Amino acid sequence: MKWITRERPKIPLSFTQYKEIPMLRIIFCRRFIVTAALAFNLAMAHAADTASVLDTAKIEQLTGLKGSFSKEENVFKVSRPRSDVKIQVDQWAMPTFMGLTSWAAFTPAHNGQAMMMGDTVVFEDEVNPAISAALNAGLEVTALHNHFFFDQPRVYFMHISGMGSIDQLATGVKKVYDKIAEIRAARPPPATAFPGAIASDNKISPAPLEAVFGMKGQANNGMFKVVMGREAKMHGIVVANQMGVNTWAAFAGSDDEAVVDGDFAMLEDELQPILKTMRAEDINIVAIHQHMTQERPHYLFLHYWGKGKAVDLATAIKKVLSVQANLRK
Repeated sequence: MKWITRERPKIPLSFTQYKEIPMLRIIFCRRFIVTAALAFNLAMAHAADTASVLDTAKIEQLTGLKGSFSKEENVFKVSRPRSDVKIQVDQWAMPTFMGLTSWAAFTPAHNGQAMMMGDTVVFEDEVNPAISAALNAGLEVTALHNHFFFDQPRVYFMHISGMGSIDQLATGVKKVYDKIAEIRAARPPPATAFPGAIASDNKISPAPLEAVFGMKGQANNGMFKVVMGREAKMHGIVVANQMGVNTWAAFAGSDDEAVVDGDFAMLEDELQPILKTMRAEDINIVAIHQHMTQERPHYLFLHYWGKGKAVDLATAIKKVLSVQANLRK
């Protein structure tokens, strides 16, 4: 039984193979050292990049606000309570601590940039100027909705985000807050209506609007509406126009003193171009949210309100539709 052994059988090596063993070891060691050095350099570069991006002093300087730093999440946040207007919710005086504070949070991103996300407390007459200020500053507006019922005056929340340099992002946040402050300085009590008149009798002429949209619409008691369907799948089932996946525009009032309201069904990458075009056309945004879950592709919905001549309003909405259509080509 001497032939049983735990050792691997010794296979004779040629002289050439014997000489190659040390060289293979050297090559392996060199590759290991190079790989380890690259990993170390990448880690050091990321650490240096992170340290250089989050310049908290600059964020405070540019926003004009003091902030707080979360070491665990590497996030710096500035905030501004909305204490300039007294707010009641459910007939109760609402303290700012209970969710009436605007804030913007910054964290390092790639290539020396930073990411910003925030939530902005706005009153109805501040919403659209604040949206325009954010878009003009290179920020994105990602949601607009309410947090309360029975609030006096009505309070809304505008979510913003951005990717870029600290200078760009912090300056953009400051411009949004400054625009809000400017509106309140000019009129301390929030307004209760948009500028412009709406005729009391509904007498919209369908033909000129159908010519603008290039499609037939629905007429009802002096009002007019066009609807354009889109399509998605939920739980493997197709959902489209009749299930609520649609864009529509409804007109009321007179041809000269009209109102248009409606809803845009859009994909996520369509939101910012649509917002920019609507604000450029002086159409007011009143909500940005979702209507469904589990649908593919995922849709967002934007509700709007505009006042003016019916044909001018239709032309503005048609321009938005054209921008959206070009994005889908």
